[in-house]
Amino acid sequence: MKKQTTGTMRHLILLIYIIIVLYPLLFILNSSFKNNSEVVLHPWGLPEKFDFQNYVDAFTSSRIGTYFINSLYISTIATTAAILFATAIAYAVTRMKYPKLSKLVYGTLLISLLISPASLLIPLYIMIRNLGIYNTPFALIVPYTAFGIPLSVFVIAAFLKSIPRELEEAGIMDGLSVYGLLIRIIMPLTLPTLVTVFILNFMGHWNEFIMANLFLSSQNLRTLPVAVVSFMDKFQMNYGALTASVMISAIPVILVYTVLQRHIIQGVTSGSVKG
Repeated sequence: MKKQTTGTMRHLILLIYIIIVLYPLLFILNSSFKNNSEVVLHPWGLPEKFDFQNYVDAFTSSRIGTYFINSLYISTIATTAAILFATAIAYAVTRMKYPKLSKLVYGTLLISLLISPASLLIPLYIMIRNLGIYNTPFALIVPYTAFGIPLSVFVIAAFLKSIPRELEEAGIMDGLSVYGLLIRIIMPLTLPTLVTVFILNFMGHWNEFIMANLFLSSQNLRTLPVAVVSFMDKFQMNYGALTASVMISAIPVILVYTVLQRHIIQGVTSGSVKG
């Protein structure tokens, strides 16, 4: 009887947690089908009719489609570059024949996790100006890639330590070079971890606002988070259209996580047990 009560309480707590997590998303989704008067007068009620006009306005009047592509392009390129660099660094750190240098590199990357990107905005701005990439996609791709490397190295290195070295020795016997080992053996084995790192970085880049607002001045290069803010001003607090744009910006993250959630769980737990 006691076990049954404990199990019921666990399920009840889990249900409450799910409701708390999903409520904001459901509220925004519900509001995206309402007009301004419905949002103000009946914020928690269902819309009188499910009208997609707010979504049409988001694409036609505010160029959400262009901003969507900008965010997708910048986030994908930066995330892919960070993973490629991080995989190579993690492999070098875990297989390096110089323990002191390995610990120094690894420790430096871990310390960098403690540094807030916001504290580096001024030197980053000066550097981007001097490099001549201000107001170009690379003004975000370069810092996004740099800030994504430390956490990626930390996660990937934890998994690489669990890979038996005998696999690499067998690859060397077959004539593989260091790059061959990395591409043909290491990366396929670390795929669940790489997927996890990809999603973590992609979500961070996709939702980033401060650097996107500071380093891009052209309206044609805006990313979705910046566009949503201007979208709110442009439509003079049209809550229905605003929530529709928020839903559009959330769709890719929801889809990616839904499709790849199995790999995320594998990636998080894969480095916890050494083989």
